[in-house]
Amino acid sequence: MNTKSEQPRAWQRMLSGRRLDLLDPSPLDIEIKDLIHGLARVARWNGQTTGKHAFSVAQHSLMVEQIFTLSNVNCTPDEQLVALLHDGPEYVIGDMISPFKAIIGDSYKSVEARLEAAIHLRYGLPPHASAALKKRIKRADQISAYFEATELAGFSDKEARSFFGQPRGITKEQLLISPQETVEVEALFLHRFNEIEAARKNAPKKKPK
Repeated sequence: MNTKSEQPRAWQRMLSGRRLDLLDPSPLDIEIKDLIHGLARVARWNGQTTGKHAFSVAQHSLMVEQIFTLSNVNCTPDEQLVALLHDGPEYVIGDMISPFKAIIGDSYKSVEARLEAAIHLRYGLPPHASAALKKRIKRADQISAYFEATELAGFSDKEARSFFGQPRGITKEQLLISPQETVEVEALFLHRFNEIEAARKNAPKKKPK
């Protein structure tokens, strides 16, 4: 039992053995396999999706990066990595649905921002993306959400468009939207991460815009 003088535990033990301090996360404690393992086991839409398997944040992240790349033909590998990792903090804090975020307010955002910075720094990115890049990734995120909503979460087209807008230039046939097994999603995410990392090594150094 904790005494009054003891502080509550503010770190999480990862399967790699790392202890990630949520109050002051270190980039040195970020491991891509921990991140992928966690995101592949966090369900989007609070699990309220059709299919044999949950539609995970990891699979969503792959879709967002794919949509971002298709929509931004001149994007850099650094920008692709930011898109792939845009929900990275959720491997620790989980995926809170928008209605719940509206209820609790912005109290979670400081923790999310610290985790985002640690993840980005671990992989040689600026701590936070620029407003312009965030806007482009957000649009890809909304397109992904539209297809998830209509194909998996029971939303009508009209309802989804009212929340996420009308997708343009992207069709569901281009995307892997059928919920995949956890181990398959992990493998797909790691493969894409490694592809982008290889491209980054060979690309001229430019900061994400």
